[in-house]
Amino acid sequence: MSEKVKLSEDGSSIDFVQSDTLPTSMKKFRQSPEIEGFYRFIYENDLQREAYDILEQIIERRRSEKAEKKSRKKK
Repeated sequence: MSEKVKLSEDGSSIDFVQSDTLPTSMKKFRQSPEIEGFYRFIYENDLQREAYDILEQIIERRRSEKAEKKSRKKK
């Protein structure tokens, strides 16, 4: 496993190494150590489907919240 992501022996916790700087662009964000480590963890533990499902839920919730805000503004 990578040195950027540390998984406990029993698999109950994950520790990511954080960088001190914030990425300034989307490309740099995707290449940041935290995100790279997260992607690697998902891939190495075969969690792609679960990660996709979680992201879909988050996207759907944000869409509904945005639609709700717009409908409140129109009233």
